[in-house]
Amino acid sequence: MNGLELGCLVSPVLNSARIIRSSVFGLDENKKIRNKFTFPANKLNITSVDIQSVEPVDQRTRDALQKSVQLAIEITTNSQEAAARHEAERLEQEAKGRLERQKISDEAEAERARKELLELQAQSAAVESTGQAKAEAQSRAEAARIQGEAAVQQAKLKAEATKIEAESDRERMTKDREAELAYTAEENALEISRAKEMAAIETEKFSNMVNAIGAETIQAIATAGPDMQVKLLQSLGLKSTLITDGSTPVNLFSTAQGLIGAMGTSQ
Repeated sequence: MNGLELGCLVSPVLNSARIIRSSVFGLDENKKIRNKFTFPANKLNITSVDIQSVEPVDQRTRDALQKSVQLAIEITTNSQEAAARHEAERLEQEAKGRLERQKISDEAEAERARKELLELQAQSAAVESTGQAKAEAQSRAEAARIQGEAAVQQAKLKAEATKIEAESDRERMTKDREAELAYTAEENALEISRAKEMAAIETEKFSNMVNAIGAETIQAIATAGPDMQVKLLQSLGLKSTLITDGSTPVNLFSTAQGLIGAMGTSQ
C-alpha cells in the first residue's frame, strides 16, 4: 500500500475519532473538546477513550472500500508491468536495428573488397593481354566497377531505410507508452477520488447517528434509574443497552456503536 492509499484511509479514521471524543466529552465555550467528562451521580471521571478501530457499519460499504483499495493496488501493479514490458520491447527493437545495420555494413564491405579484387584481376588481364583482349578486359573491369558501386549504393540505401524504420517504431512505442501511462494515471485518480467520497459519506453517516443520540441523552441514560432507563431506551426505539457501575471498565465506543446499530435495525 503506497502513501496516497494510506492517507485516504487514515484521514476518515482520525475524523471519526474526533467525532467520538467530542460526543463523549462535549465541547467548551471555544468549541474545543473537553479533557474529561464527569458523571454527577457517582463522580466518575472519564479522561480518555481508547478507539481500537473504525469501520463502516454497512457490510456493503466496507466491502466497497476494500475493493477500491485492492483495485488501486492492482492498477498500479499493472501500470508498472506495462511500463517494464514496453521498455523491454524498445530495447529489443534497438538491438535488432543495430544487428541489421551491422549486417548491411558487412555486406557493403564485402562488395567493396570484391570490387577491388575484380579491378586487380582486370589490371592483371590487361597487362597479359594485348589488343582486343586488353580492351575486353578493361570493359569487364569497368562493368565490374559499376556493378560494385551499384551494390554499395544499394547497401547504403537499405541501411538508411532500416534506420528510418527503427526510429519510427521507437517513436511509435514511446507515444503508445505515454498514452497508456496517462490513461492509467487518470484511472487511478478516479478510483482514489471515489474511495475518498465513499469514506466521507460513511464518516458523515456515522457523525449524524452519534449527533442524533446526543451527549445529553447518553448522560441521561447513564444517570437514570433502571425503570427510567428502560423508558428512555424505549422512547428512542432501542431494544438493547449496557448498564454498568462506576468500578467496571466500559468500552464507550463499542457501547455507542451498539446503540446506533440497534436504532438502525428498528428503523
